[in-house]
Amino acid sequence: MNDRKKRGRRQVRPGRESRIGFSGGISYVLLLCLCLLIMVPILFTFLYSFFPRGEMEAYLKLRGNYDKSVWLDILYAPSQVSLRQYYKILIENPTYLKLFCNSAMYTGMILLGQAAVIPLTAYALSRFIFRGRDTLFFLILILMILPFQVTMAPSVIMLKWMGLLDTVWAVVLPSCFSPFYIFLLRQFMVTLPNELLEAGMVDGVGPIRGFVHVVLPVCRPILGAALALSFADNWNMVEQPLVYLSGKPDLQPLSVMFNQISTDSADVAFAGAALYILPALFVYMFFQEDIVEGIQLSELK
Repeated sequence: MNDRKKRGRRQVRPGRESRIGFSGGISYVLLLCLCLLIMVPILFTFLYSFFPRGEMEAYLKLRGNYDKSVWLDILYAPSQVSLRQYYKILIENPTYLKLFCNSAMYTGMILLGQAAVIPLTAYALSRFIFRGRDTLFFLILILMILPFQVTMAPSVIMLKWMGLLDTVWAVVLPSCFSPFYIFLLRQFMVTLPNELLEAGMVDGVGPIRGFVHVVLPVCRPILGAALALSFADNWNMVEQPLVYLSGKPDLQPLSVMFNQISTDSADVAFAGAALYILPALFVYMFFQEDIVEGIQLSELK
């Protein structure tokens, strides 16, 4: 009788799994279509980066001059593949390459600063009890919800008073203290069981060693997700360099210069955009598992 009941239960479960599989298939198709729709601009950016300058200029001049009752024609392949724009960017006129290096410099310095500040701050706010801890965390929450336009004027005044305006540090230092990532890591560390640190304290592990050898390995998924998200934020920042480096255009990153590109240099613009997208794609592919696992752990917590 027990075997029959088990068999009956096994016979019921496949039907349930098939229904879940059907709905999962629909969700998969919808998500696939959404991903393809999102990938279209990226694919066309790489495609148009191989178009000759004359063909690209003639195509972009059609904007505003075509019949609104018909669809605008889309170019799917160049009449002749050209690598002249890449040669111009990398060798002949390395202005874009210099700005690309500026973007890499800012992003690398900010990530190093955040790695030194944010995990320790989140650890202190989640594991230690001291006077003013809740007030400090409340101020971090306020800074997190305030847009850049609100904090722009006080930041400019403070940077000018410190003599850092129109310097590299004007962009780097404010971004090292990102309230959002402090909040993200702090919320994750709060949910860690106390038994982890208590077991280390029994073995003679202090707070610093416990942070390095116990907390950080457990927080690896959320750290990877935070690093990937922070890389995207800092790699694509526009407002901070425009405000803090208004007097030093040679120090601005490549993300700022895309707004100043005209139709006459469209071929170079698409090639520069293609090169600009590659680091973000590589970072996402490298930390893809950490991003997914970090989101799943956040939902479970």
